[in-house]
This record gives sequence, structure tokens and C-alpha cells, in this order.
Amino acid sequence: MNSEKPQTPRRYLVAPGEVIEGLNENEGIYVFDYGGVRRATVLGLVEASQEEVNYIPLKGFYFPKGAANWFLDINSPYMGVLSVQDFFGVKQGGRVPDDPFSYLKIGDYVKAKIVAFDRTRDPVLTVQDKGLGRVVEGTVVTVKPVKVPRIIGKKGSMLETLRSSTGCDFFVAVNGRVHITCPNELLQEIAIVAIRMIEEQSHLAGLTRRIKEFIEEERKVRGV
Repeated sequence: MNSEKPQTPRRYLVAPGEVIEGLNENEGIYVFDYGGVRRATVLGLVEASQEEVNYIPLKGFYFPKGAANWFLDINSPYMGVLSVQDFFGVKQGGRVPDDPFSYLKIGDYVKAKIVAFDRTRDPVLTVQDKGLGRVVEGTVVTVKPVKVPRIIGKKGSMLETLRSSTGCDFFVAVNGRVHITCPNELLQEIAIVAIRMIEEQSHLAGLTRRIKEFIEEERKVRGV
């Protein structure tokens, strides 16, 4: 029979700046790590046992906790706001992973649509629709938004010419971002040049015909 009594945790106060020995977890804003040594930022109580060390702040403030967001460059004076919950489809049964910000990083492109905007705050975006989400293939070309109607053409004529002549797919967003996916890099290069030609020559007549002829000639020269 074991007659030893359970060890009572040792409790002691720490003042701001004092070391908290043995603390494994950083308690947010109430602890700072300097040179591998954790120190208290406010007056607190330390409970230390053989198994663990806990730090309980005795002073502090209320910090609201809300949904985490990404702020996206949408080629506008405004930034687009995309919530982590929307990106992972929480309302549709999805789950936010432990490290959500590893899924979308600086330099990534996202296909999204605006769901709320009143000119007093940044527009709210969603990716919860068919064809939306992080761009994982192809390339994105940025043009002036005012050139978008010319890239699409009357009743989609220019866009259809681009697709049928190159064999590529074009997703033309109203903010001037054009997502291009092609069977190979050579066709992608031709498609990019064609988009640039449309942007630069949008004021000229007969542009659809010239774009078609350019693409056909480039395909012959490059053998694609």
C-alpha cells in the first residue's frame, strides 16, 4: 500500500518581467519569449507541479475574438475580405484546419465573388460557388478593367475566338484579372500575347479577325 500523499502544486506570484520557469506554452500576450526564456508581462500566479507549469494572469483586458480573414488585392482602391470560415466552407460542413493560413499565402490567386459591399467598408468575398477558390494551375494576366468588355467582345465573340483558336480556357474577371489555363506552355505564351494585343489595340476596328490570324500564325511557327 502506497502511503505517499499526492504532491500539492507549488504556487507563487510573478511580477512583470520575471522569469516563469518550466512553462511550455506561451500564454498569448501575457508572456513574452526572450532568448528562449519566458517572462511575464503582467502580475500573475504560477502553479508548478511535477507534471506541468501553468501561468494565470491576474491582470489583463478583454480582447475580442472574431473570424480570421485574408485581405486580397482585387485591383481596386478597396481590399477584398475573405474569411477563413468561408474559404473552408464551414457553413457547408467544412472544418477550419489547425494552420489555415498555410493554405493561402502571399502571391496566391483566388477566384471569388463579392457578396456584400456598400462603399463604406471593404467588399466581403466568397469562394463558395462552382469554379471558385484558390487558383492551382495556369497563369493570371492583369489588364485595365476598362478593357474587359473588349476581351469578352460582343456577345462573347472575342472570348470565343480566343478559346477556339488556342484551345485554352479563359476566366475573365470584371476587375481585369484573366485566368488562363492551356494544354501546354507554348499555347499559354500565345494566349498571353493575344490578351496583351487586345488590351493595346482595343480601339481599332477588325481586332477579332487580327487576333485570330495572329494566333493561327503563331501556332504554325511554333508547331502547336
